[in-house]
Amino acid sequence: MVETSERPLPLALQPLTTNVSFRDQAYAALKQAIMDADIYAHRDEIRLDERQLSQALGVSRTPIREAMTLLEQEGFLRTVPRRGVFIVRKTKKQIIEMIEMWAALESMAARLATLNASDEDIGALRHMFDEFRNTTPAEHIGEYSDANIAFHQAIIRLSGSHLMGKTIDNLFIHVRAIRRMTISQRDRAQRSIVDHMRIIEALERRDTELAERLVRQHSLDLAAHVDKYCDFLH
Repeated sequence: MVETSERPLPLALQPLTTNVSFRDQAYAALKQAIMDADIYAHRDEIRLDERQLSQALGVSRTPIREAMTLLEQEGFLRTVPRRGVFIVRKTKKQIIEMIEMWAALESMAARLATLNASDEDIGALRHMFDEFRNTTPAEHIGEYSDANIAFHQAIIRLSGSHLMGKTIDNLFIHVRAIRRMTISQRDRAQRSIVDHMRIIEALERRDTELAERLVRQHSLDLAAHVDKYCDFLH
């Protein structure tokens, strides 16, 4: 069982404005902060503190509480009686299932991208990795991790499917965190950039079947890596 810390971890938040309801702003700010947090970087779970959130956002605790209720309903948070509210983390089995679902959605997105995306938009994928052209990703692992995540988001966007983007939102927080955690392991960064270039080439050639297959296998390789090496997940 993972030990939990009773010390709340501060999230990156800015004070709210007054032109939109405080609850809606608090919801959006908290959801974004949760998605940006490295929720698997430490063994301790991340507890949220209403007082700290209230101070950070510059509002009373009521909209904070209402926003957290919405986020709990969506599966981002969980309440533990007498201990507080925690960001939800998934088990290894759940993470693998989420990556498999991501593989299905992103591979369909790649298929649609070969049919719907412009040459210019597909070509822009190459520029995401320009700064790593003369270096290895491992030399700039933080920057490469961000580019890696942006690449996968871009493929979803190039599908032209708004529903697909919305559907993948709840997977994104966990899959992103695991991608960030594993990218520096076992030369995954170098191997991933090779995969990315092959995917981009297939998209540029409008090779629908190959683009779909490469994107699916890329994510399934991540699932296999998690299953074999991510024993910090329970």
